[in-house]
Parts: sequence; C-alpha cells; structure tokens
Amino acid sequence: MNVSSLAAISPVDGRYRRATASLAKYFSEGALINYRVQIEVEYFIALCNIPLPPLKGIGKKTFESLRRIYKEFSVEDAARVKEIEKVTNHDVKAVEYFLKDKFDELDLTSYKEFIHFGLTSQDINNTALPLSIKEAYLTVLKPALAEVVEDLENKARKWADMPMLARTHGQPASPTTIGKEFYVFVDRLAVQSDLLQTIPFSAKFGGAIGNFNAHQVAYPDVDWIAFADQLVNTSLGLVRTRVTTQIDHYDNLAAFCDAVKRINTILIDLTRDIWTYISFDYFKQKIKKGEVGSSTMPHKVNPIDFENAEGNFGVANAILEHLSAKLPISRLQRDLTDSTVTRNIGVPLAHTLIGLKSLLRGLHKLILNADVTRADLQSNWAVVAEAIQTILRREGYPQPYEALKALTRTHTTIDQQAITEFIHTLDIARSVKDELLKITPENYTGITKF
Repeated sequence: MNVSSLAAISPVDGRYRRATASLAKYFSEGALINYRVQIEVEYFIALCNIPLPPLKGIGKKTFESLRRIYKEFSVEDAARVKEIEKVTNHDVKAVEYFLKDKFDELDLTSYKEFIHFGLTSQDINNTALPLSIKEAYLTVLKPALAEVVEDLENKARKWADMPMLARTHGQPASPTTIGKEFYVFVDRLAVQSDLLQTIPFSAKFGGAIGNFNAHQVAYPDVDWIAFADQLVNTSLGLVRTRVTTQIDHYDNLAAFCDAVKRINTILIDLTRDIWTYISFDYFKQKIKKGEVGSSTMPHKVNPIDFENAEGNFGVANAILEHLSAKLPISRLQRDLTDSTVTRNIGVPLAHTLIGLKSLLRGLHKLILNADVTRADLQSNWAVVAEAIQTILRREGYPQPYEALKALTRTHTTIDQQAITEFIHTLDIARSVKDELLKITPENYTGITKF
C-alpha cells in the first residue's frame, strides 16, 4: 500500500520519511509480519533437526526453500497475510495459515500441522520483536550515533587548545578549552553506549504459559529447554529468558529503552549547549544558498538543526519512558496491553534517528568564531582571581580569598590593568609576583588533555 507522505498522520512517515526510511524494514507492519514468518520457519526447521519422528523425511534442500519464504518476502505476501487476518481477526494465526498455503505450494502438505506446533502467539511475537530491535539498532541506530560521536571527537581534537570562558550558573567561571568541553560529551556517550551493549536482546519461547505444556505432553522425551535455547540463542542470536509467563517480562527491553533514553538526554544537553554557544556568537553557521531563517527578518541564520534534534530526542524519550514503565507490568500470566504498546517501539527509535541526523547536520555547519571567544576571555579578567588567591594560600598570605573577593566581586569591570595593579600591591616576593603576572584568562585552563 503506497500512501503519500502528505497523507501520513505521523511525521515519522510523513515529513521525516526520508530520514526514517531505513527503519521501515524493521518496524513497519510488513516488517513485523516478515519477522513472524522468519520465526515460524526457523522453528519448523528446528523441529526437523531434532528430528521429530513425523518430520524425518525433510532434508536440507527443503530448508533452503522454506527460508526463501521469509528472505524473499514481498509486499504481496504481506498483503496476503493481512487478507487472511480479516477472517481470523488474529495476526499470528494469519501468518500460520499463510505458511500452510506456502507448504501446499512446496508439496509439504503432510507436514503443515507442525507449523506453530505447541506454540502460543507470544513465542512468535516475543522473538520477532527483539530480533527486529537488535537488527535495527546494530544496522541503523548504532552507526548513526557513532557518526555523531566521531564528529564530536574530531572537533574536540581540532579545538583542543582553543581557550574558552566557562560558565557556571550562567556566570563567567574558570577558563576551559572548547575541545575539552566537546570531549565531555564524547566521554559520556561512550560510557552509556558501553552500558547499552551489555543489555541482552532477550526473547520468550516456552509455550502457552512458558512451561512447554503442549510440547512436553506430545513428546516427553525431548529436552525442550535445550531445544528452545538452541533455537533462540544460537539460531536467532538472541538470549532466551528461561522462566516466564505467557509473555516475555520485558525487563531487558525496558533497560534498552532506558539506555537509549539516557543517550538521548545527553544529546539534548549537547544541543542546548551548542545552541547557547551559537547565541554567544562563539560559533557561526555555514550559510546554505536559498535557505531562509525568518519569514520577516532577512538576516536570520537560526540554529534549527540543533532545535530539531532537541525536539525529536524529547519526543523519543517521552515514548521510551512509557515503554520502559509499562511493558514489565502484565496482569497475572498475561494481558494484551503489551501488544498495542510494543507496536510503537519503532516510533521513538525513528525520532531518535531524526535527532541524530539533525544533530550531525548542525555539527557540520559549525564555524568557530575565535575572535569572539578571545574577546570574551579578555573581557573577564576577574576569572583569574581563583588562580591568584590559590597561589597566595600556598605562600601563606593572610586571607587571600577575601582580598580577591573584595577586588572582584563588584559591578566594576575588572580588566588586566586592575589585576596587575592589585598584584603589585601585594606584600610578597618578586618571584611570586612575576608568577602571578604571567596568568591570563587564555592560559589559565588547567589540565584539559583527554
């Protein structure tokens, strides 16, 4: 079904479709059906590999034909499943019936009752979903985040020695370097990305209430736990949650959502900082020919990429917050609230992707305005007061903090001359005065190596 982006209700599939198209193969309705088909096929093949007695006659050539069902899954196939669902009013049962038709086409009719054998819908859904999330994260989101981090690190190294006035509480504070402040975010993102890597993409596979009841009663001699572990952990590359109800308890999915949310929160912090630096005129932005910043003010070059990124990270986090809070809760052995909620997992990841692409676009536009950063430092000589009073403490000078406070905590501008004159009034050794006179807002940046 082709729907114009102009007719889409969500901006993810409308205005921002170009930015999010790469996620459609993981989170669209057609993609979900395809993943379900994959799980059903791989389960059937695993049953053949036990082998269950009725399935002994099926060989590897048949496996190749079966796998082509999901590897070559088409829009027409997805539409066929949706047509069946109109009758069944059950999405997973529709996949089962679709596969039974395919078995007829492959002359496998006598085996088709082993499709979905002993399973409940959540054995399929709770493996299809984490598999789609894992592949989307590794293929699309992780590389997009890595590209942002790489650009930040390049800028951090490029501007490693560029002094800048720091601000705490929005007020002038001890100088730093632009490179170090950029690298703060590189370091934060690296730590949180490593944490995210530790979270398993877990799946539930154990029958109607997680106990393999139907499997055990039909084939009591099969080690169904080992079978399911092999299928989920080895064949599908997930991690099977062994003790469950009818559904996965989603604790690891909640952890994944929280981890992505923390990364997005760090990126919101970054976008706001850069937005502020642009407002200080520390950075100019590359001008794109034909672009308009305001419908009425011709001069405007707005930091729209950083604003767009901030907004999308915020929307993503709102949905991720609900997912992580809601999904681990299910009444008794299962209720249906997770079904409609998990269908939205692609939405916050799409907004995250939009945010990453907008942020990267904004970073590429940044032009350092070194004249302004230097001028800002020169306008705030009071920030070297910390250095002076600390050295005076070292020298045993009486009440150095109070002396510098009296000098600098005023509404009078403190410039280089005022600091120099103050130093000459101090009753200290000439060598210490010379030491103090060498301190400037540009060189008082501490240890900024990373």
